[in-house]
Amino acid sequence: MTTTILKLFVFPASLVLICYGILTILGGHITPGGGFQGGAIIASGVIFCLIVYGLDESPIKLSDNFMASIESIGALGYIFLGLAGLFTTGFFMYNLGVDLYHIVPPYIVNIFDYPDPLHAGIIPYLNFLVGLKVLVGLSAVVITFLESDKLLKNMESK
Repeated sequence: MTTTILKLFVFPASLVLICYGILTILGGHITPGGGFQGGAIIASGVIFCLIVYGLDESPIKLSDNFMASIESIGALGYIFLGLAGLFTTGFFMYNLGVDLYHIVPPYIVNIFDYPDPLHAGIIPYLNFLVGLKVLVGLSAVVITFLESDKLLKNMESK
């Protein structure tokens, strides 16, 4: 049983966690952290709401189709970035934006080149895609537990 005070606290706190997770993903190429850590922090914000409000009343709702599409975007994006390195240089997951060995055509280097003092290449993109996968994976585990708990309670009441 959750109280009104807990419900008033949880939603703003989960929004702060989600924002902090986004910050962790975006700064992952220059600070400790990155895609996995940021995705886990965002998932903790979603899970916080799911546990306190319950699956049906949660202000953050993730449908099955939305979660499947987000996870697919993360996986396919990761694979495509790896294949882009493979097709242009012969090495899977070659960092196209940095090009230390000068084997990438200049028009491809310009795609991943952005004004960053540390010039991370494709690493921020990989962090973002890994964060999506981790967010969906951890959230799906808790949603499955909550669904099975609801199913067991319905079976016991009959």
